Amino acid sequence: MAVSSSSFLSTASLTNSKSNISFASSVSPSIRSVVFRSSIPPSSHRRVMTVRSKIREIFMPALSSTMTEGKIVSWIKTEGEKLAKGESVVVVESDKADMDVETFYDGYLAAIVVGEGETAPVGAAIGLLAETEAEIEEAKTKAASKSSSPSAAEAVVPSPPPVTSSPAPAIAQPAPVTAVADGPRKTVATPYAKKLAKQHKVDIGSIAGTGPFGRVTATDVETAAGIAPSKSSVAPPPPPPPAAAVNEKATTTNLPPLLPDSSIVPFTAMQSAVSKNMIESLSVPTFRVGYPVNTDALDALYEKVKPKGVTMTALLAKAAGMALAQHPVVNASCKDGKSFSYNSNINVAVAVAINGGLITPVLQDADKLDLYLLSQKWKELVGKARSKQLQPHEYNSGTFTLSNLGMFGVDRFDAILPPGQGAIMAVGASKPTVVADKDGFFSVKNRMVVNVTADHRIVYGADLAAFLQTFAKIIENPDSLTL
Repeated sequence: MAVSSSSFLSTASLTNSKSNISFASSVSPSIRSVVFRSSIPPSSHRRVMTVRSKIREIFMPALSSTMTEGKIVSWIKTEGEKLAKGESVVVVESDKADMDVETFYDGYLAAIVVGEGETAPVGAAIGLLAETEAEIEEAKTKAASKSSSPSAAEAVVPSPPPVTSSPAPAIAQPAPVTAVADGPRKTVATPYAKKLAKQHKVDIGSIAGTGPFGRVTATDVETAAGIAPSKSSVAPPPPPPPAAAVNEKATTTNLPPLLPDSSIVPFTAMQSAVSKNMIESLSVPTFRVGYPVNTDALDALYEKVKPKGVTMTALLAKAAGMALAQHPVVNASCKDGKSFSYNSNINVAVAVAINGGLITPVLQDADKLDLYLLSQKWKELVGKARSKQLQPHEYNSGTFTLSNLGMFGVDRFDAILPPGQGAIMAVGASKPTVVADKDGFFSVKNRMVVNVTADHRIVYGADLAAFLQTFAKIIENPDSLTL
Protein backbone atom coordinates (compact mmCIF):
# COMPACT_ATOMS: atom_id res chain seq x y z
CA MET A 1 0.00 0.00 0.00
CA ALA A 2 1.46 3.36 -1.00
CA VAL A 3 2.11 5.87 1.78
CA SER A 4 2.23 9.53 0.81
CA SER A 5 3.80 12.38 2.73
CA SER A 6 0.41 13.44 3.98
CA SER A 7 -1.30 10.20 4.91
CA PHE A 8 -0.39 7.20 6.97
CA LEU A 9 -2.38 4.04 6.44
CA SER A 10 -2.52 0.90 8.54
CA THR A 11 -4.47 -2.26 8.14
CA ALA A 12 -7.36 -3.51 10.24
CA SER A 13 -6.47 -5.74 13.19
CA LEU A 14 -8.66 -8.55 14.44
CA THR A 15 -9.54 -8.95 18.10
CA ASN A 16 -9.56 -12.52 19.33
CA SER A 17 -11.49 -12.06 22.54
CA LYS A 18 -14.70 -10.78 20.99
CA SER A 19 -16.68 -11.29 17.81
CA ASN A 20 -15.67 -7.96 16.39
CA ILE A 21 -12.89 -6.18 14.63
CA SER A 22 -11.12 -2.89 15.26
CA PHE A 23 -10.21 -0.54 12.48
CA ALA A 24 -7.08 1.52 12.22
CA SER A 25 -7.67 4.53 10.05
CA SER A 26 -5.60 7.01 8.11
CA VAL A 27 -4.87 10.51 9.22
CA SER A 28 -6.45 13.06 6.95
CA PRO A 29 -4.12 14.84 4.56
CA SER A 30 -5.67 18.11 5.68
CA ILE A 31 -2.78 20.13 7.24
CA ARG A 32 -2.87 23.48 8.96
CA SER A 33 0.42 25.37 8.61
CA VAL A 34 1.20 27.92 11.33
CA VAL A 35 4.22 30.18 10.77
CA PHE A 36 5.84 32.08 13.68
CA ARG A 37 8.03 35.01 12.68
CA SER A 38 10.71 36.36 15.02
CA SER A 39 12.60 39.62 15.17
CA ILE A 40 15.71 37.89 13.86
CA PRO A 41 16.61 39.16 10.39
CA PRO A 42 15.08 37.25 7.50
CA SER A 43 18.51 36.05 6.47
CA SER A 44 18.70 34.00 9.67
CA HIS A 45 15.88 31.47 9.67
CA ARG A 46 12.16 31.01 9.93
CA ARG A 47 10.67 28.45 12.29
CA VAL A 48 7.71 26.51 10.91
CA MET A 49 5.32 24.34 12.93
CA THR A 50 2.74 22.08 11.33
CA VAL A 51 -0.38 21.06 13.19
CA ARG A 52 -2.14 17.96 11.94
CA SER A 53 -5.90 17.93 11.75
CA LYS A 54 -7.05 14.66 13.34
CA ILE A 55 -9.60 13.57 10.77
CA ARG A 56 -9.39 9.88 10.05
CA GLU A 57 -10.96 7.62 7.47
CA ILE A 58 -12.82 4.50 8.57
CA PHE A 59 -11.92 1.75 6.11
CA MET A 60 -13.87 -1.30 5.01
CA PRO A 61 -11.94 -4.05 6.82
CA ALA A 62 -10.96 -7.43 5.40
CA LEU A 63 -12.85 -9.90 7.58
CA SER A 64 -11.56 -12.97 5.76
CA SER A 65 -8.84 -13.95 3.33
CA THR A 66 -11.39 -14.32 0.52
CA MET A 67 -13.27 -11.08 1.16
CA THR A 68 -12.99 -8.45 -1.61
CA GLU A 69 -15.92 -6.26 -0.62
CA GLY A 70 -18.22 -5.88 2.34
CA LYS A 71 -21.81 -4.82 2.91
CA ILE A 72 -22.87 -2.36 5.60
CA VAL A 73 -25.52 -4.16 7.64
CA SER A 74 -26.14 -1.26 10.02
CA TRP A 75 -24.44 1.75 11.55
CA ILE A 76 -24.50 1.41 15.33
CA LYS A 77 -23.55 5.07 15.74
CA THR A 78 -25.06 8.09 14.01
CA GLU A 79 -23.36 11.11 12.47
CA GLY A 80 -22.16 13.54 15.11
CA GLU A 81 -22.26 10.94 17.89
CA LYS A 82 -19.30 10.76 20.25
CA LEU A 83 -17.19 7.60 20.18
CA ALA A 84 -14.93 6.05 22.77
CA LYS A 85 -11.97 3.83 21.97
CA GLY A 86 -13.12 0.21 21.69
CA GLU A 87 -16.77 1.03 20.96
CA SER A 88 -18.57 -0.74 18.11
CA VAL A 89 -19.39 1.65 15.28
CA VAL A 90 -20.75 -0.38 12.37
CA VAL A 91 -21.81 -3.95 11.54
CA VAL A 92 -20.24 -5.30 8.35
CA GLU A 93 -21.33 -8.41 6.43
CA SER A 94 -18.55 -10.37 4.77
CA ASP A 95 -18.79 -13.53 2.71
CA LYS A 96 -18.75 -15.56 5.94
CA ALA A 97 -20.15 -13.62 8.90
CA ASP A 98 -21.51 -10.38 10.32
CA MET A 99 -18.99 -8.62 12.55
CA ASP A 100 -18.89 -5.47 14.65
CA VAL A 101 -16.20 -2.96 13.75
CA GLU A 102 -14.66 -1.07 16.65
CA THR A 103 -12.68 2.18 16.75
CA PHE A 104 -9.11 2.53 17.95
CA TYR A 105 -9.66 6.22 18.70
CA ASP A 106 -11.82 8.57 20.73
CA GLY A 107 -13.68 11.14 18.67
CA TYR A 108 -16.87 11.82 16.74
CA LEU A 109 -18.44 10.01 13.81
CA ALA A 110 -18.27 12.99 11.47
CA ALA A 111 -19.70 11.50 8.28
CA ILE A 112 -21.10 8.25 6.95
CA VAL A 113 -19.83 7.70 3.41
CA VAL A 114 -21.35 4.25 2.70
CA GLY A 115 -24.92 3.83 3.90
CA GLU A 116 -26.73 0.80 5.25
CA GLY A 117 -27.33 -1.87 2.65
CA GLU A 118 -24.57 -0.56 0.38
CA THR A 119 -21.33 -2.33 -0.43
CA ALA A 120 -17.75 -1.08 -0.66
CA PRO A 121 -14.43 -2.69 -1.63
CA VAL A 122 -12.03 -3.73 1.09
CA GLY A 123 -9.89 -0.72 2.02
CA ALA A 124 -12.40 1.87 0.79
CA ALA A 125 -13.45 4.68 3.13
CA ILE A 126 -16.88 4.05 4.64
CA GLY A 127 -16.90 6.93 7.12
CA LEU A 128 -14.91 9.77 8.68
CA LEU A 129 -13.86 10.16 12.31
CA ALA A 130 -13.11 13.61 13.75
CA GLU A 131 -11.06 14.04 16.89
CA THR A 132 -13.02 17.02 18.20
CA GLU A 133 -16.57 18.26 17.76
CA ALA A 134 -15.26 21.44 16.16
CA GLU A 135 -13.75 19.44 13.31
CA ILE A 136 -16.98 17.67 12.32
CA GLU A 137 -17.97 20.30 9.76
CA GLU A 138 -14.44 20.40 8.41
CA ALA A 139 -14.54 16.62 7.99
CA LYS A 140 -17.89 16.79 6.17
CA THR A 141 -16.58 19.49 3.85
CA LYS A 142 -13.44 17.50 3.18
CA ALA A 143 -15.42 14.34 2.49
CA ALA A 144 -17.73 16.17 0.10
CA SER A 145 -14.87 17.72 -1.87
CA LYS A 146 -12.88 14.50 -1.88
CA SER A 147 -15.78 12.35 -3.03
CA SER A 148 -16.98 14.83 -5.65
CA SER A 149 -13.66 15.10 -7.46
CA PRO A 150 -11.14 12.45 -6.46
CA SER A 151 -9.15 12.64 -9.67
CA ALA A 152 -8.76 16.42 -9.49
CA ALA A 153 -7.79 16.24 -5.84
CA GLU A 154 -5.05 13.81 -6.67
CA ALA A 155 -3.70 16.16 -9.29
CA VAL A 156 -2.87 18.88 -6.74
CA VAL A 157 -1.24 16.61 -4.15
CA PRO A 158 2.51 17.25 -4.30
CA SER A 159 4.96 14.41 -4.75
CA PRO A 160 6.45 13.14 -1.50
CA PRO A 161 9.88 14.55 -0.63
CA PRO A 162 12.93 12.39 -1.26
CA VAL A 163 13.59 9.80 1.44
CA THR A 164 16.51 10.82 3.66
CA SER A 165 18.19 9.32 6.68
CA SER A 166 16.26 11.63 8.98
CA PRO A 167 13.50 9.56 10.67
CA ALA A 168 10.77 12.19 10.70
CA PRO A 169 7.81 10.86 8.68
CA ALA A 170 5.28 12.13 11.21
CA ILE A 171 5.74 15.78 10.15
CA ALA A 172 4.30 16.18 6.70
CA GLN A 173 5.04 19.04 4.38
CA PRO A 174 2.14 21.53 4.34
CA ALA A 175 -0.11 20.93 1.39
CA PRO A 176 -0.44 24.02 -0.80
CA VAL A 177 -3.85 25.64 -0.62
CA THR A 178 -4.61 25.22 -4.28
CA ALA A 179 -8.09 25.45 -5.67
CA VAL A 180 -9.17 22.54 -7.75
CA ALA A 181 -8.95 23.38 -11.40
CA ASP A 182 -12.19 24.20 -13.10
CA GLY A 183 -13.51 21.51 -15.36
CA PRO A 184 -16.07 18.77 -15.57
CA ARG A 185 -16.73 17.27 -12.15
CA LYS A 186 -16.57 13.51 -11.86
CA THR A 187 -19.80 11.90 -10.70
CA VAL A 188 -19.32 9.84 -7.56
CA ALA A 189 -21.41 6.71 -7.38
CA THR A 190 -21.38 3.38 -5.62
CA PRO A 191 -19.95 0.47 -7.64
CA TYR A 192 -23.37 -1.13 -7.72
CA ALA A 193 -24.98 2.10 -8.96
CA LYS A 194 -22.47 2.23 -11.82
CA LYS A 195 -23.28 -1.35 -12.70
CA LEU A 196 -27.01 -0.61 -12.75
CA ALA A 197 -26.51 2.51 -14.84
CA LYS A 198 -24.59 0.53 -17.44
CA GLN A 199 -27.19 -2.24 -17.35
CA HIS A 200 -30.12 0.14 -17.87
CA LYS A 201 -28.20 2.47 -20.22
CA VAL A 202 -28.68 5.48 -17.95
CA ASP A 203 -26.30 8.44 -18.11
CA ILE A 204 -25.02 8.44 -14.54
CA GLY A 205 -23.63 11.94 -14.94
CA SER A 206 -27.14 13.34 -15.29
CA ILE A 207 -28.38 11.83 -12.01
CA ALA A 208 -28.53 13.91 -8.83
CA GLY A 209 -27.28 11.67 -6.04
CA THR A 210 -29.19 11.40 -2.80
CA GLY A 211 -26.50 9.50 -0.90
CA PRO A 212 -23.94 11.00 1.49
CA PHE A 213 -22.24 14.04 -0.06
CA GLY A 214 -24.19 13.69 -3.30
CA ARG A 215 -23.15 10.09 -3.91
CA VAL A 216 -25.29 8.37 -6.55
CA THR A 217 -26.88 5.23 -5.11
CA ALA A 218 -28.55 2.22 -6.71
CA THR A 219 -31.95 3.69 -5.81
CA ASP A 220 -31.12 6.90 -7.70
CA VAL A 221 -30.28 4.91 -10.82
CA GLU A 222 -33.42 2.80 -10.54
CA THR A 223 -35.52 5.95 -10.21
CA ALA A 224 -33.86 7.52 -13.25
CA ALA A 225 -34.43 4.31 -15.22
CA GLY A 226 -38.15 4.44 -14.40
CA ILE A 227 -38.27 1.18 -12.49
CA ALA A 228 -39.49 0.51 -8.96
CA PRO A 229 -36.57 1.08 -6.56
CA SER A 230 -35.41 -2.05 -4.76
CA LYS A 231 -35.23 -1.89 -0.99
CA SER A 232 -32.19 -4.15 -0.92
CA SER A 233 -28.82 -3.94 -2.60
CA VAL A 234 -29.71 -6.89 -4.80
CA ALA A 235 -30.13 -6.01 -8.43
CA PRO A 236 -33.64 -6.52 -9.82
CA PRO A 237 -33.95 -8.29 -13.14
CA PRO A 238 -33.58 -5.84 -16.02
CA PRO A 239 -36.74 -4.68 -17.77
CA PRO A 240 -37.66 -6.70 -20.86
CA PRO A 241 -35.99 -5.24 -23.96
CA PRO A 242 -37.92 -4.47 -27.14
CA ALA A 243 -38.97 -7.38 -29.31
CA ALA A 244 -36.31 -6.56 -31.91
CA ALA A 245 -33.62 -6.63 -29.25
CA VAL A 246 -34.89 -9.97 -27.97
CA ASN A 247 -34.63 -11.50 -31.44
CA GLU A 248 -31.16 -10.07 -31.94
CA LYS A 249 -29.99 -11.34 -28.54
CA ALA A 250 -31.42 -14.78 -29.17
CA THR A 251 -29.07 -15.18 -32.12
CA THR A 252 -25.98 -14.28 -30.09
CA THR A 253 -26.47 -16.38 -26.97
CA ASN A 254 -27.04 -20.01 -26.20
CA LEU A 255 -28.68 -19.42 -22.83
CA PRO A 256 -32.16 -20.94 -22.58
CA PRO A 257 -35.03 -18.54 -21.97
CA LEU A 258 -36.53 -18.24 -18.51
CA LEU A 259 -39.54 -20.41 -17.83
CA PRO A 260 -42.88 -18.65 -17.31
CA ASP A 261 -43.37 -17.28 -13.80
CA SER A 262 -39.71 -17.95 -12.95
CA SER A 263 -37.71 -15.47 -10.90
CA ILE A 264 -34.02 -14.57 -10.63
CA VAL A 265 -32.49 -14.90 -7.17
CA PRO A 266 -29.02 -13.34 -7.00
CA PHE A 267 -26.42 -15.00 -4.76
CA THR A 268 -25.93 -13.75 -1.24
CA ALA A 269 -22.40 -12.82 -0.17
CA MET A 270 -21.96 -16.27 1.37
CA GLN A 271 -23.31 -18.07 -1.70
CA SER A 272 -20.96 -16.03 -3.90
CA ALA A 273 -18.02 -17.09 -1.74
CA VAL A 274 -19.06 -20.75 -1.91
CA SER A 275 -19.46 -20.47 -5.70
CA LYS A 276 -15.98 -18.95 -6.04
CA ASN A 277 -14.42 -21.70 -3.94
CA MET A 278 -16.19 -24.45 -5.89
CA ILE A 279 -15.00 -23.04 -9.21
CA GLU A 280 -11.47 -22.79 -7.82
CA SER A 281 -11.69 -26.45 -6.76
CA LEU A 282 -12.17 -27.49 -10.40
CA SER A 283 -8.52 -26.66 -11.09
CA VAL A 284 -7.31 -29.27 -8.57
CA PRO A 285 -6.79 -32.89 -9.79
CA THR A 286 -8.72 -35.00 -7.29
CA PHE A 287 -9.57 -38.66 -6.79
CA ARG A 288 -11.93 -40.47 -4.43
CA VAL A 289 -11.65 -43.57 -2.27
CA GLY A 290 -14.49 -45.19 -0.32
CA TYR A 291 -14.19 -47.44 2.72
CA PRO A 292 -16.78 -49.35 4.82
CA VAL A 293 -16.46 -48.97 8.60
CA ASN A 294 -18.22 -51.05 11.27
CA THR A 295 -19.79 -48.75 13.86
CA ASP A 296 -21.22 -51.09 16.53
CA ALA A 297 -18.52 -50.17 19.05
CA LEU A 298 -18.75 -46.46 18.20
CA ASP A 299 -22.54 -46.49 18.59
CA ALA A 300 -22.19 -48.13 22.00
CA LEU A 301 -19.63 -45.54 23.10
CA TYR A 302 -21.85 -42.73 21.86
CA GLU A 303 -24.76 -43.94 24.00
CA LYS A 304 -22.48 -43.78 27.07
CA VAL A 305 -21.02 -40.32 26.47
CA LYS A 306 -24.07 -38.63 24.95
CA PRO A 307 -25.56 -37.74 28.37
CA LYS A 308 -22.29 -35.92 29.13
CA GLY A 309 -22.76 -33.63 26.14
CA VAL A 310 -20.59 -35.45 23.63
CA THR A 311 -21.81 -35.27 20.03
CA MET A 312 -21.25 -37.73 17.18
CA THR A 313 -19.51 -34.92 15.27
CA ALA A 314 -16.95 -34.60 18.07
CA LEU A 315 -16.35 -38.37 18.03
CA LEU A 316 -15.79 -38.40 14.25
CA ALA A 317 -13.57 -35.29 14.34
CA LYS A 318 -11.48 -36.76 17.14
CA ALA A 319 -11.08 -40.05 15.26
CA ALA A 320 -10.14 -38.22 12.04
CA GLY A 321 -7.61 -36.09 13.94
CA MET A 322 -5.96 -39.12 15.50
CA ALA A 323 -5.74 -40.85 12.11
CA LEU A 324 -4.28 -37.74 10.49
CA ALA A 325 -1.58 -37.62 13.15
CA GLN A 326 -0.36 -40.98 11.83
CA HIS A 327 -0.67 -39.95 8.16
CA PRO A 328 0.47 -36.29 7.98
CA VAL A 329 0.53 -36.21 4.16
CA VAL A 330 -3.30 -36.36 4.16
CA ASN A 331 -3.22 -33.24 6.36
CA ALA A 332 -0.84 -31.41 4.00
CA SER A 333 -1.67 -28.47 1.72
CA CYS A 334 -0.76 -27.50 -1.84
CA LYS A 335 -1.60 -23.91 -2.78
CA ASP A 336 0.67 -22.95 -5.67
CA GLY A 337 0.90 -26.21 -7.64
CA LYS A 338 4.68 -26.21 -7.25
CA SER A 339 5.16 -27.34 -3.66
CA PHE A 340 3.23 -28.56 -0.66
CA SER A 341 3.55 -28.06 3.07
CA TYR A 342 3.02 -30.29 6.09
CA ASN A 343 0.74 -28.47 8.51
CA SER A 344 1.99 -28.35 12.10
CA ASN A 345 -1.57 -28.43 13.48
CA ILE A 346 -4.44 -30.78 12.77
CA ASN A 347 -7.46 -28.49 12.43
CA VAL A 348 -10.60 -30.38 11.43
CA ALA A 349 -13.20 -28.20 9.71
CA VAL A 350 -16.77 -29.52 9.83
CA ALA A 351 -19.38 -28.44 7.28
CA VAL A 352 -22.47 -26.85 8.82
CA ALA A 353 -25.60 -25.84 6.90
CA ILE A 354 -26.91 -22.46 8.01
CA ASN A 355 -29.67 -20.24 6.72
CA GLY A 356 -28.69 -19.16 3.20
CA GLY A 357 -25.42 -21.00 2.89
CA LEU A 358 -22.71 -23.27 4.22
CA ILE A 359 -19.80 -22.63 6.58
CA THR A 360 -17.06 -24.82 8.07
CA PRO A 361 -16.23 -24.03 11.73
CA VAL A 362 -12.82 -25.39 12.68
CA LEU A 363 -11.97 -27.64 15.62
CA GLN A 364 -8.35 -26.69 16.13
CA ASP A 365 -5.92 -29.35 17.40
CA ALA A 366 -8.64 -31.98 17.15
CA ASP A 367 -6.14 -34.77 17.75
CA LYS A 368 -4.95 -33.31 21.06
CA LEU A 369 -8.08 -31.93 22.71
CA ASP A 370 -9.96 -33.98 25.28
CA LEU A 371 -13.18 -35.43 23.82
CA TYR A 372 -15.42 -33.57 26.27
CA LEU A 373 -13.64 -30.26 25.70
CA LEU A 374 -13.84 -30.86 21.95
CA SER A 375 -17.62 -31.36 22.20
CA GLN A 376 -18.02 -28.18 24.24
CA LYS A 377 -15.94 -26.25 21.72
CA TRP A 378 -18.05 -27.63 18.86
CA LYS A 379 -21.31 -26.48 20.44
CA GLU A 380 -19.87 -22.98 20.84
CA LEU A 381 -18.75 -22.90 17.21
CA VAL A 382 -22.15 -24.03 15.90
CA GLY A 383 -23.89 -21.33 17.95
CA LYS A 384 -21.55 -18.69 16.56
CA ALA A 385 -21.96 -20.00 13.01
CA ARG A 386 -25.76 -19.80 13.12
CA SER A 387 -25.66 -16.27 14.53
CA LYS A 388 -22.94 -15.28 11.99
CA GLN A 389 -20.49 -14.35 14.74
CA LEU A 390 -17.54 -16.61 13.93
CA GLN A 391 -14.09 -15.05 14.06
CA PRO A 392 -12.07 -15.47 10.83
CA HIS A 393 -9.62 -17.89 12.45
CA GLU A 394 -12.57 -20.03 13.50
CA TYR A 395 -13.61 -20.82 9.91
CA ASN A 396 -10.59 -20.34 7.64
CA SER A 397 -7.86 -22.29 9.46
CA GLY A 398 -8.95 -25.85 8.57
CA THR A 399 -6.39 -28.34 7.29
CA PHE A 400 -8.85 -31.22 6.73
CA THR A 401 -12.64 -31.15 6.32
CA LEU A 402 -15.38 -33.46 7.54
CA SER A 403 -18.83 -33.46 5.94
CA ASN A 404 -21.50 -35.60 7.59
CA LEU A 405 -24.78 -36.19 5.77
CA GLY A 406 -25.33 -39.48 7.55
CA MET A 407 -27.52 -37.65 10.08
CA PHE A 408 -29.98 -37.12 7.20
CA GLY A 409 -30.02 -40.81 6.25
CA VAL A 410 -27.70 -40.43 3.26
CA ASP A 411 -25.80 -43.70 2.93
CA ARG A 412 -22.93 -42.40 0.76
CA PHE A 413 -21.87 -39.32 -1.19
CA ASP A 414 -18.82 -37.50 -2.55
CA ALA A 415 -17.65 -34.12 -1.25
CA ILE A 416 -15.89 -31.35 -3.18
CA LEU A 417 -12.36 -30.59 -1.98
CA PRO A 418 -12.00 -27.12 -0.39
CA PRO A 419 -9.23 -25.03 -1.98
CA GLY A 420 -5.91 -25.25 -0.14
CA GLN A 421 -6.65 -28.51 1.68
CA GLY A 422 -5.34 -32.00 0.98
CA ALA A 423 -8.51 -34.02 1.63
CA ILE A 424 -12.16 -33.98 2.70
CA MET A 425 -14.11 -36.89 4.21
CA ALA A 426 -17.78 -37.54 3.40
CA VAL A 427 -19.50 -39.60 6.12
CA GLY A 428 -22.62 -41.60 5.31
CA ALA A 429 -25.25 -43.03 7.64
CA SER A 430 -24.65 -46.05 9.82
CA LYS A 431 -27.11 -48.78 8.81
CA PRO A 432 -27.62 -52.48 9.62
CA THR A 433 -25.79 -54.46 6.95
CA VAL A 434 -25.38 -58.19 6.34
CA VAL A 435 -21.67 -58.97 6.30
CA ALA A 436 -19.66 -62.20 6.00
CA ASP A 437 -16.59 -62.94 8.10
CA LYS A 438 -13.42 -64.69 6.88
CA ASP A 439 -14.96 -68.09 7.58
CA GLY A 440 -18.03 -67.35 5.47
CA PHE A 441 -20.47 -66.90 8.35
CA PHE A 442 -23.03 -64.14 7.94
CA SER A 443 -24.02 -61.62 10.56
CA VAL A 444 -25.70 -58.23 10.76
CA LYS A 445 -23.52 -55.26 11.77
CA ASN A 446 -23.99 -51.52 11.75
CA ARG A 447 -21.82 -50.14 8.99
CA MET A 448 -21.19 -46.74 7.42
CA VAL A 449 -19.35 -45.84 4.24
CA VAL A 450 -16.87 -42.96 4.22
CA ASN A 451 -15.62 -41.46 0.96
CA VAL A 452 -12.52 -39.28 0.94
CA THR A 453 -11.76 -36.82 -1.87
CA ALA A 454 -8.05 -35.93 -2.03
CA ASP A 455 -5.64 -33.71 -3.94
CA HIS A 456 -3.74 -36.16 -6.17
CA ARG A 457 -0.76 -33.81 -6.43
CA ILE A 458 0.25 -34.60 -2.84
CA VAL A 459 -1.88 -37.58 -1.73
CA TYR A 460 -1.71 -40.87 -3.62
CA GLY A 461 -3.97 -43.90 -3.54
CA ALA A 462 -1.80 -45.91 -1.14
CA ASP A 463 -1.60 -42.94 1.24
CA LEU A 464 -5.37 -42.57 1.33
CA ALA A 465 -5.98 -46.30 1.72
CA ALA A 466 -3.60 -46.45 4.68
CA PHE A 467 -5.27 -43.44 6.29
CA LEU A 468 -8.73 -44.98 5.90
CA GLN A 469 -7.55 -48.26 7.43
CA THR A 470 -6.24 -46.36 10.47
CA PHE A 471 -9.48 -44.37 10.74
CA ALA A 472 -11.53 -47.58 10.58
CA LYS A 473 -9.47 -49.22 13.35
CA ILE A 474 -10.03 -46.20 15.61
CA ILE A 475 -13.78 -46.25 14.96
CA GLU A 476 -14.06 -50.02 15.47
CA ASN A 477 -11.99 -49.85 18.70
CA PRO A 478 -12.98 -46.40 20.02
CA ASP A 479 -11.66 -46.66 23.60
CA SER A 480 -8.69 -44.47 22.62
CA LEU A 481 -11.09 -41.59 21.83
CA THR A 482 -11.84 -41.06 25.53
CA LEU A 483 -8.22 -41.20 26.74
